[in-house]
Amino acid sequence: MTKTAEKPEIEVKILQSEERQTIVHCSCGEDYAYRVWPSTFLIEHGTGRRAKLITAYNISFAPQWTINDGRGFTLIFEGLSKDCSKFDLKEIIPQDGGFEVKDILRNKMDVYTVTF
Repeated sequence: MTKTAEKPEIEVKILQSEERQTIVHCSCGEDYAYRVWPSTFLIEHGTGRRAKLITAYNISFAPQWTINDGRGFTLIFEGLSKDCSKFDLKEIIPQDGGFEVKDILRNKMDVYTVTF
């Protein structure tokens, strides 16, 4: 009698990672030049959780400056918590004049337009 080796059943689990981002399109009105500091966050109401700035388009990171060409710029942040319904955009810098928009209502697309 020959024994047949049994193959163990292997359970394969696929972890689904949900990568979320929050996009904020910005305009600065009449400012001549602007820049963004890496210490810019979306701060969730209720928990105070800070979504970090990932990257930015059409704007320089401090200490460089971008001349205002009227097109504005776009900031890409980490995703907000699923339970977040309202948040603030705040640039936390060691001088006056940081970007700040309060009480932004969350939407399903997580894409926003703000004016400073």
